[in-house]
Parts: sequence; structure tokens; C-alpha cells
Amino acid sequence: MQNRFTNFAELASFVADARDDADLTQTYEGAFIEANEMARLNLVDAPEALDMPDPDQVRAAVDMMMQTMFDVLRDTRMDAYAADLAWGFANSFHVVAKRIECREDDAAKKLGELARAYDPSEIYATELEDTQLLCQTLQGCREAMECMRDHACEVYRVETGWPFSPVRGSRVSSALSASMIDARDYLASRARERREQFAPEGPVVAFSGGQQWEDANLLWDGLDSIKARIPEMILATTAQAKGCDAVAQAWAASRGVKVIQFRLDRSQGNRAAFVRNDRILGLKPVEAVICEGSGIQMNLAQKLRQAGVPLHVVKLSHQRVNGAQKRA
Repeated sequence: MQNRFTNFAELASFVADARDDADLTQTYEGAFIEANEMARLNLVDAPEALDMPDPDQVRAAVDMMMQTMFDVLRDTRMDAYAADLAWGFANSFHVVAKRIECREDDAAKKLGELARAYDPSEIYATELEDTQLLCQTLQGCREAMECMRDHACEVYRVETGWPFSPVRGSRVSSALSASMIDARDYLASRARERREQFAPEGPVVAFSGGQQWEDANLLWDGLDSIKARIPEMILATTAQAKGCDAVAQAWAASRGVKVIQFRLDRSQGNRAAFVRNDRILGLKPVEAVICEGSGIQMNLAQKLRQAGVPLHVVKLSHQRVNGAQKRA
């Protein structure tokens, strides 16, 4: 895959500069905070005064872990496997974050049950406070782990030109008594956070294309043009692993655009692709880009036209000679 860097030294310099900006520092500082002086990792042991790791040290460790693998294997016969190993590192952060999230969800469920079954006893108040502290601790650990994962994923993207994608799932971190209000407020704020993560709000731009495509710059330029007009856009793709969809997802990762991936629902049999098209249309996209591919793209383009969605059709003949993969 071609890129705009003439040698690996230039790429390494670009990667280092990209990761030394204030945004990354602020992201780590915002994720590695201590919401409470005490931490509770389970309901059996007593809470402890455990500090969060130093965000600068964690940031350096993740950077070293990811970058060293690329640097050591670069320009050797093992170079081709560096991306696979780096994906595994990033995926490890993702898997651990999901495990913490599952524990957090269980604790939040119990907290909700307690909040709905008020009891004025001291035992109840203690259990409520312990469960709330457990939720807060797990939430902080999840957010920190997701920060590390996102950093690792960004190193992977810059080095390979492709966004990290997990194998499956999203990647996507008393008035009755005083503690009672705290519990309800906590649950409400947590619910809002998770809704935004898994149901982002914003104008949807639909995208689909065939699996054979060469001129990535053409698609990047077109998507950049749309984002200039719709800064808060969300990209909805047909989630194919290669070709146009993969190019669009790489663009979205580079530009910080959220992506909704509509994978095929195999339970729908031969209708799966057409059902997927209907689901994309159900998002009421404000604009769409369809690249020449198969009858599936033709069907989606026809439905978009019938719905009155502004549509850009990009044909194979529109590609420029020697279209190079764009990375930024």
C-alpha cells in the first residue's frame, strides 16, 4: 500500500509528532482520574486507598509497547507480521476493557435494584454505598483501559493506514436518603454516557461500495468535502472488509468520524444484503455516497433516490490513474 511518506524515518517522525500533542495528554489526564479517595474492586474485600497509575507513564508504556514491535521488525522478513502482532496488542486492551464493562454493568444492575427497593436500615445504606463505590471504581478502570486501547489503536492506524476493528462487537469509555439521590444520579449519568457511545447523535451519511477499488484518494477527497459541509457527520457503512468500505472506514478513523457498521445479518438468508440496505435507509441519512459495485449497491442507490436523499454515485471509470492510498 502506497503512502505519502518517502521513507520510514519520515513516517516515524510523523507518528512521534502526532502523539506528542496536547489532545493526547488531556485524554490521558481525563481518563486517569480518581473519583473517590477509596477504591473498591469487589464487594467482598474492604475498600482500599489505591491511586490510579500515572497517566504520563501509562501513555509512554503503551507507546513503547506498540511502536517497538513495528520498529524491531521493520525492513526485515518479519515486517509483514508486525501489523498482526500490533493488532493483537490493541485487541488485548479491548478485551480487558469489555470484561471490566461487564462487571460494571452487573454492579450497575444491582445498584438499580437497590435504588428501587429503598430500605431505611443502616445495612441497606452500607450496601448501597459499597455498590456505588464499586460502580465508580469499575467505571474509572474501564475508562482508563479504553483510553489505553484507543491510543494503541491510533498507533496501529498511523502505522498501517487502516483503523483497528475488533473481531466482533462494538469498539467502542441518599432523599429518600442522601446516598439514594447519589445512586439515581449516578445511574442516570451513566445511562446517558452509554447511550451516546452506542447510539451517537448526528446527521448520518450513508456509504457503500464494491470490494474492488484502487483510487483511495478520490474517496478521501469526496468524504472530506462532505465533512466540510457536515462537520458533525456520522458515517454508516455496509462494513465490508476490503474495497470501498475499508477505505471509507480508514478515512473516518483518520478524521475522528464515528462509524456505524451494518454487517450482514446471516439469519436473513438471501435477503440479508437487502435487509441491511433497508436498515441503513431507516437512519434517514442526509447524504449518501455509493461507489460502483454489485447489484446490492444499485439497490441501495435506488432506495436512496426514492427517499429523496442527496446521492453521489462514484463509478469505476472515475478513478484516476495510479490512485494511491491516502494517509493523514
